[in-house]
Amino acid sequence: MKQVQRGFTLIELVVVIVILGILAATALPRFINLSSDARLAAVQGMAGGLRSAASVVQAQYIARAQTTSPVNLPDGTAIAVSTGAGGGIPTAAGIQAAIRCETITANGANGVNCQGMTVAVAADGSTVTFQPNGGSATCQVVYTAASGAVTPTATLAGC
Repeated sequence: MKQVQRGFTLIELVVVIVILGILAATALPRFINLSSDARLAAVQGMAGGLRSAASVVQAQYIARAQTTSPVNLPDGTAIAVSTGAGGGIPTAAGIQAAIRCETITANGANGVNCQGMTVAVAADGSTVTFQPNGGSATCQVVYTAASGAVTPTATLAGC
C-alpha cells in the first residue's frame, strides 16, 4: 500500500521561514524611511502652494489697479498685502489667509497648524516659516513677505 504525504516536512518549513526572513530584512529599511519622504513632499507641496497663492493675490492686486490693502478674492477672502512699489505681495498674515490656514489670529499666530505644518512668524513679520509636524530646521519652507520669495530648505536626509 502506498502512503500519501500530507502537509510539509520540517525542512520545507524552515526554508520558507529563512526566505521570508531575508526578504523582510532587505525590504524593511525602505519602508521605515517613508516618513522622511512624506515630510519632504509636504515641504515641496507647501512651497508650490505658497508661490501660487502669492502670484494669484498679486495678480488680483494688479488687475484691479489697487493701491490699498486688503485684496479681496472672488470668494470674499480678504488678503493683507504690501502697497508700496511692487505692491500686492501678501504680508505674513496675508499669505496664511491666502493658503487657507485653519486658524489665524490677528498677529499671524506662531504655532498655528496650517495644512499639517507648524507656522512660525518672525517678530517683525518679515518671514513666515512652515515646518511639517515632526520635521526639523532643515525641513521647512520660508516665505519672505517683502519680496514674496519662497525658499524651501529641505533634503531627504534633513526631513
